[in-house]
Amino acid sequence: MKSLLIFPPDWLPSEPYLSLPSLASVLRPAGHDVTQLDVNVEMYDMFFSTQFLQHTAQRIATERNYLQDVEKERGLDEEEQALLERLLTCTPELFQQFSEDVERAKKILRGETFYDIDQLEWATNCLHQTMALISLAYYPAQICFPPIETDIVYKPFMSTEILEAVDDDQINIYRDVYRMLIRPIMERDRPVMIGISVVQQKQLIATFTFCKMIKEEFPATHITLGGNIITRIRDTLPEMAGLWEWFDSAVVYEGESAYLKLTEAVKTGGDFSKLPNLIYKDETGVHTNKEVCSENLAELPPPDFDGLPLEKYFVPHLILPYLATRGCYWGRCTFCDHFQGYVEGFRTKQVDQIMEEIKFLKEKYETRFFHFTDESYPPALFQKLSRKLIDDKTDIAWTTHMRFEESLLEEKVWQDVAESGCKYLHFGYESGNQRVLKLMDKATKLDAIETNLRMSSEAGIWNHLMGFFGFPGETSAEADDSKAFVEKNSAHIHSLGFMTFVLGKYSPIAFEPEKYGVSYYKNPEWDLALDYYFTTKDGLSIQQAIDVFDEFERKHNTKWDLRTCVREYIFLYIDKYGSNHLPQLEVTEEQRQQMQQTTIGMV
Repeated sequence: MKSLLIFPPDWLPSEPYLSLPSLASVLRPAGHDVTQLDVNVEMYDMFFSTQFLQHTAQRIATERNYLQDVEKERGLDEEEQALLERLLTCTPELFQQFSEDVERAKKILRGETFYDIDQLEWATNCLHQTMALISLAYYPAQICFPPIETDIVYKPFMSTEILEAVDDDQINIYRDVYRMLIRPIMERDRPVMIGISVVQQKQLIATFTFCKMIKEEFPATHITLGGNIITRIRDTLPEMAGLWEWFDSAVVYEGESAYLKLTEAVKTGGDFSKLPNLIYKDETGVHTNKEVCSENLAELPPPDFDGLPLEKYFVPHLILPYLATRGCYWGRCTFCDHFQGYVEGFRTKQVDQIMEEIKFLKEKYETRFFHFTDESYPPALFQKLSRKLIDDKTDIAWTTHMRFEESLLEEKVWQDVAESGCKYLHFGYESGNQRVLKLMDKATKLDAIETNLRMSSEAGIWNHLMGFFGFPGETSAEADDSKAFVEKNSAHIHSLGFMTFVLGKYSPIAFEPEKYGVSYYKNPEWDLALDYYFTTKDGLSIQQAIDVFDEFERKHNTKWDLRTCVREYIFLYIDKYGSNHLPQLEVTEEQRQQMQQTTIGMV
């Protein structure tokens, strides 16, 4: 049976996402004909092409002519006049220049010139400017590269706005993405079943746009939604009658076995009511099955990336994601709701199986670059795998996500990790105040954090810290402690990313708000929201936390202002230059002055 797996926009197109290859790895051995379509990377590759820029020029010309006609009839308001002035700058010469530049930019990102930071910065700026031009054709949408900044006006956490967005041909660029990328495959392959993996909330608008347009043209196709976001909205999704017109089922929690069983049932016309991890509709309504299942990791095959456009990712060397564990071995942080993706606790593959699969993937796909996408790499496995990689002389470069641990306080541990090929670590820092860390149930001591940072840095590993301001009860002075701590240890912190606290709907704090001095409000119109607006009894308010964050963004150590912030790019640079000391990545003084002048001009 033909099955089409789709990964929708928007996501940074620097490496494949693991969900489709994980499904393909169990579907194909069972005899199913699977096509994997990473619409996200195909979309950006298409955007940065002469053909799509010609399409953009036609849309801009149509809008320009319309506004000029309106100007003759009644005059233009301020917004319309400003838009027309911008559209008038979009000359044929401009489009010709952009067409030439984007092809050069893609070659830089996919070739060895990538390692010249001036070239890399020019290429990423070129693509950013190209998206600004494309956005004019879908005004007032802002479609961006990198995509985290994308805003197509409609709110993905409101089903009412998704219902409006899917038919908006002016703003919703994903309608054209469907016509150009998905429809041709639907017409060619006529898949019986489609699975769409949704891992970020912003992907919901693209996802439901694709669902509706597929159902309009291919109504018999069975469409299934899955992924982390679908699991997180499982309680409200059954109530979304309007959305259910465009898809047939949803797989929650882990998907490999559940989706395979569903595929077999679709193929044979079997009964859906006993299938695990399933929400589905029939002529009587929407049903949520009680049966759930989790995966035995020892029985799962390695991911199957066959059929993905591996040459189109925006990197010079393919980076493959690999997952050795499910869940978080710590699993106690009071702000975290990542555990919602699983019905069973933490599990891990054995080291021998991990090694066998890494070697298999390395040889098959001819790459030595791996991103271990585990939520937090367990310290025992961290050490065992590093030693095994060294002993087997497995030449790979890898990066992963870590907690600071008191069990990792020996120099030899970090020397082994670095020798095994570890280049870049994402650390969950959260706070530099011991009382706040205790409230979070991090069980991390500040002196252990300092030691982990020093030892890993001296071993040659790049340390990236993730933290936030405004944890319930955190005072202004305690937020200052977080800033002071990173400044004190700046010699061993190579990059960082702060944000403000978000109250996730499934976090322990949301389950026991009174324990943490929190009150929150559920907006009934925000029916797909994954977090809540809240107030705190003590400590920083939301606005005060934002103010602290803004001040830190303005006044932090300038060494953390980098010319590229893309994790995969820094990872590749560290491997290329054999060092975590990369002064060429730091923003130059000339650039800093230009940014300051731009800011002053805007004010």
